[in-house]
Amino acid sequence: MLPKTGKLLPKRDGRGPSKLTYAAAVAAALRTELGDSHRAIKIVMKWTGASERTAKNWLTGARGPTGEHLVSLVRHSDATLEVFLQLAGREASLVSVNLAYARSQLAEVLGSIDNLLANGQRQHADR
Repeated sequence: MLPKTGKLLPKRDGRGPSKLTYAAAVAAALRTELGDSHRAIKIVMKWTGASERTAKNWLTGARGPTGEHLVSLVRHSDATLEVFLQLAGREASLVSVNLAYARSQLAEVLGSIDNLLANGQRQHADR
């Protein structure tokens, strides 16, 4: 509780999200990635070790995760990482994360193509 000093709280200057915006943004990210099912609640509980009620509060936007729970969500959820970086005003970091992800996906596709080509060459040599 705030002391009764007669002073007003300073207005938000736009440099950071309000609690409501933060909770709603994390909820939207989690629902986008996991959906609205009970399974989503179970996944969030598994990722963070939080209780069912806490996970439900995060998914509905009633509350936002704090501390270690936020770190766990960001570790497992790309959507939550993106929202966190946006809320922190670190869009440049978001570009780096997206590029790293695109590079890893491209490397995986190239590996699959290499395997297909190698199998095709073996089959052609066996004929």
